[in-house]
Amino acid sequence: MATYEPFYNRTMELPEELLIGAIDSHVHAGPVLRSNPGHFDPIQVAEMARDAGLRTVLYYDVFGWASGTAWMVNRFVRDFRTFGGYLMNSCHDGMNPRAVKTALNLGDGCRMISFGSHCTYHSALTESALVDGKLVPFKDAVPGFSEKELARAIRIPLEGEPPDALKEILDMVAERPEVYLNTGHVSGEEALRIVELAQAAGVAKILVAHPARALLSIEDQKSLAAKGVFLEACAVDFGGPAMPHTHYYVERELMDMHSVVHGKAMRWMQGIRDVGPEQFVLATDYGVRVLPSPVEGMRMMISMLLYFGFSVEEIRTMTATNPARLIGLDD
Repeated sequence: MATYEPFYNRTMELPEELLIGAIDSHVHAGPVLRSNPGHFDPIQVAEMARDAGLRTVLYYDVFGWASGTAWMVNRFVRDFRTFGGYLMNSCHDGMNPRAVKTALNLGDGCRMISFGSHCTYHSALTESALVDGKLVPFKDAVPGFSEKELARAIRIPLEGEPPDALKEILDMVAERPEVYLNTGHVSGEEALRIVELAQAAGVAKILVAHPARALLSIEDQKSLAAKGVFLEACAVDFGGPAMPHTHYYVERELMDMHSVVHGKAMRWMQGIRDVGPEQFVLATDYGVRVLPSPVEGMRMMISMLLYFGFSVEEIRTMTATNPARLIGLDD
């Protein structure tokens, strides 16, 4: 296999070859709320990944414990091992140490603990409804949203002593070297604070989730990478139709119309190049019906990386080596 793909006489085979041994560490699969447009089911995802030669996938579930999902898939798909993570969420009372402890011990135990996605304070504050053709934040468009949802959203204090629940969660993750901490969809300032607190608590592996990373400067990202922090970039950041993907709330009026994907491929690629690929973890964040399959998302992303001059070694680092380090496959 060539180290770089030549500009002329490109092949269809190289992206498929680079799928072999790759890891998609951010895959959504059902079950989901009835208000969602649909997901591949977890067994479909595992079989597609296995058939394409991927090493493993890690399931996300914005509503529950994906380690249980992985356990069930592994009982059915015997020749391909999958993993799951846990996203703290308002359904489980936010930063709830008991929910985290359960996740760490459910099935084969989760490999990732995240501060959540759509129910972080930052996300809940910015997600919007479409009112008379204009985006209006839920807090302004939907009566009672601030009192019912913002009040219980996950928020990270930027200074002072962290709450006991947060300290207990960080201690639990620190005790599990195979588990990594994911900042989730928090603000950029909150992501930096999580890293500070987690490293002080002895957490070995930290991933800055792709929405939070996008809020950080290149210099902030370089500083985090120098500290050994992993930085996530996902195919969903630049590829997909401009329409809602995931509904966290079952109510129709709480369908986020702000979460659209713009054509950001060039800036996305350049951001990785500016920071350096050494600490990046590439995944898809795919699995919903309006997007290609996770395997096709990985193939597309690898193809684009090749097109923009990333070496085979750099791609392997971001799609195979670093995800394996995060999940603890080679420990």
